[in-house]
Amino acid sequence: MAPAAATAVADQPAPALTASVAAPAAPGAPAPGATRAELPPYPARPAHPAESVPWGLRVAAEGMWRLLLVGAGLYVLLQVVGTLRIVALAFVAALLISALLQPTVSWLRRHGVPRGLATALTFLGGLVGIGLVAWFVFWQVSTNLNQVTDHVQQGIGQIRHWLEKGPMHLTDTQINQFANQLTKAVGTNSDQITSFGFSTVSVVVEIVTGVFLAIFCTYFLLYDGERIWGWCLRLLPARSRTSAAGAGPRAWSTLTAYVRGTVVVAFIDSLSIGIGIWLLGVPLAMPIAVIIFLGAFIPLVGALITGTIAVLIGLVTHGPVTALLVLAVLLGVQQIEGHLLQPLILGRAVRVHPLAVILAVASGSIIGGIGGAVVAVPLVAVTNTVIGYLRARHAVDEDIRAALTAASAGE
Repeated sequence: MAPAAATAVADQPAPALTASVAAPAAPGAPAPGATRAELPPYPARPAHPAESVPWGLRVAAEGMWRLLLVGAGLYVLLQVVGTLRIVALAFVAALLISALLQPTVSWLRRHGVPRGLATALTFLGGLVGIGLVAWFVFWQVSTNLNQVTDHVQQGIGQIRHWLEKGPMHLTDTQINQFANQLTKAVGTNSDQITSFGFSTVSVVVEIVTGVFLAIFCTYFLLYDGERIWGWCLRLLPARSRTSAAGAGPRAWSTLTAYVRGTVVVAFIDSLSIGIGIWLLGVPLAMPIAVIIFLGAFIPLVGALITGTIAVLIGLVTHGPVTALLVLAVLLGVQQIEGHLLQPLILGRAVRVHPLAVILAVASGSIIGGIGGAVVAVPLVAVTNTVIGYLRARHAVDEDIRAALTAASAGE
């Protein structure tokens, strides 16, 4: 019996050996022999439900609701501006005109002229200049209107002849039917045309109101612009006044450089295109040049769009060859403007990429029509200057804070 018991004991593994060769327990696994009360819950629940959301999704959600909030704020702002569009456009126009005339006021004040007199002289000079331009356009149009009408009638006759003898081979009956349908459509929509007349009257009233409001705002911006800016600074929180006080003059310098440079570029564009269409014999060359000058305040595309008037007049008065030559003049001047005039005259004062200019003009025209297209580019230029200044100031503040922290740690 003893030998059998000894053999059974010998066949059992030693405890130490068993512990040494056993596989290690998985991390977090319960210890062998642990009771149910000592076991952790499975699966382990987080302390807060938000901890179960992946980190990337949480970051995207945090950014998304902030973007939605900013978008809602911009939408409300645009609605308010749309409701008060006359006031908004008049004030923006006053800002642009003031940016153009303010250097003259400053020059007069530096030469000893009192502020009130300098403002009055500059303001009246600007009004006289705008009035002379308007009178010149009206005079040219009224003088050459009969000539243009005769040319247009001749052009319509040429178009009719081309429709009959050209590749379309239309008959007199078909052309007359089309003219009758057009006349019938005009007669059917007489109510809409009448309502459009009433709406046109309201638009004229709004334009006159906006003009007088812009004149009023321009005078006080020229006379009391510094005090108005100081009052606006006092509305800001105390911690933001220093940054705004530094960004404001830089934004105004950018706006001034943009307006003055745009005036020079617009004058060169209108003069070049006016001379070109005058040499081609297109009627109303001078009024068209003035219209192109006004349209050139929309960068890159304004002069080309307003110049299509010259193309159409050249088409109906002298035929397609003259129209193509006028279009070639427009495209040539636009190339000179984009590659030479804009970089040379505006320089580094207004550093806006051409893609940003096109997108700004398109967005501004969709939101605010012609006024929005004119305002969009200077708004983008001023915003770019302000953001660049604030970023540079923040970097300087961070360097100063790091230097002060290092100095205090050394002590």
